[in-house]
Amino acid sequence: MILKTHSHNGRSGHRTDAMTDEEEKALRAKLAQLRQEHGDLDAAISVMTESPNCDQLQLTRLKKRKLQLKDQIARIEDSLLPDITA
Repeated sequence: MILKTHSHNGRSGHRTDAMTDEEEKALRAKLAQLRQEHGDLDAAISVMTESPNCDQLQLTRLKKRKLQLKDQIARIEDSLLPDITA
């Protein structure tokens, strides 16, 4: 079981909730899916950049989506790591 903290209504006070095993399993599955999509986008971007007829608009959209996935991955990883307070 993993403990995570939530900001309550945007205030500085935090409360700690225990993440259930089912929630953790669902987050880990989502994380694997996002990592796979991120890797697929990385491969597609590499192929597109090597093409002489590269669609710059499509390439920009793929890069933007890849960055969004990276942010989602980081948020999920942070939620899976227990808070360590010194």
